[in-house]
Amino acid sequence: MSFQVALNFEDGITRFIQCSPDETVAEASYKARINIPLDCRDGACGTCKSMCESGRYDGGDYIDEALTDDEAASGLCLPCQMTPHSDLVLRVPSSSAAAKTAAATHRATLAALTHHSATTVEFTLEVEDREALDFLPGQYVNIAVPGTDQARSYSFSSGPGQQRISFLVRTVDGGAMSGYLTDRARIGDRLDVTGPMGSFYLRDIARPALLLAGGTGLAPLLSMLERLAQHPAAHPVHLIYGVTTDQDLVHLDTLEDYAGFIPGFTFEHCVADAASTARNRGFVTGLMDASTLHDGDADVYLCGPPAMVEAVREHIAGLGIAPASFHYEKFTPAAARETARAA
Repeated sequence: MSFQVALNFEDGITRFIQCSPDETVAEASYKARINIPLDCRDGACGTCKSMCESGRYDGGDYIDEALTDDEAASGLCLPCQMTPHSDLVLRVPSSSAAAKTAAATHRATLAALTHHSATTVEFTLEVEDREALDFLPGQYVNIAVPGTDQARSYSFSSGPGQQRISFLVRTVDGGAMSGYLTDRARIGDRLDVTGPMGSFYLRDIARPALLLAGGTGLAPLLSMLERLAQHPAAHPVHLIYGVTTDQDLVHLDTLEDYAGFIPGFTFEHCVADAASTARNRGFVTGLMDASTLHDGDADVYLCGPPAMVEAVREHIAGLGIAPASFHYEKFTPAAARETARAA
């Protein structure tokens, strides 16, 4: 028997290794040719000190100078000493380059393409070596745009356990991937996928969780919900989904399905357009108060455009509440980034 250990490096690259209960994470890493920072191997120097964000383990033997009791209580650990009791997610304070590793590239085939609206497209890929493409729910990959020398970053909307991988994309005029998906994409096209990457991913649900999505920022939260559907949490999870117009709403039926079989999961949606027929008109902040945040005893996951992310952060600060943890991902269309750089 072995456990899966996700090593998330400070540059966002994630590598997965297998580790048996009788070997240390550092030993398993080196077997996989991943050189995490290490000096003593004896729990004496603290060089390999990392943060365990998910899972159970035996911390092993070490001296206080390498890892204090307070640090251990906060989730810090020494990979050179720890042995797993379950799957683990470790945040390693080193770049992937320093560990002499890199994100892998996988060949994939376009298997499905759905135009939800004039501005929202969903596409699904079949990956040749699907078993080799592990990821944490919430992470993203870089996808090469066929017929160009460009690539775009998209969060998985599918869960890690699903055979096919899916993505939810907002199309923009002049966008490289937007042009491909709108005008040229054909089922059977070949694409290269590189990853996984990103530090925005679902941690262990140790308290109530609030998920906030703006537009196609719903994608990584769908991946998280698929994970929770397979491994239900013991705490309530609430999602607030906001869009600009009624035409931007997607996957409400999927959210209804999740609400039916994920214990403790609820959701609301809102539309900014005053002409909307939605029950809630306005922004996600209008559906957030102290009770939604459990007076701070909540983990917040937020994905949306920069303006939304900043508005939510200001709103929470205005409530005088500091969530137990706050994880967020901003997304900006590549065309907008290039325009900003030119300006």
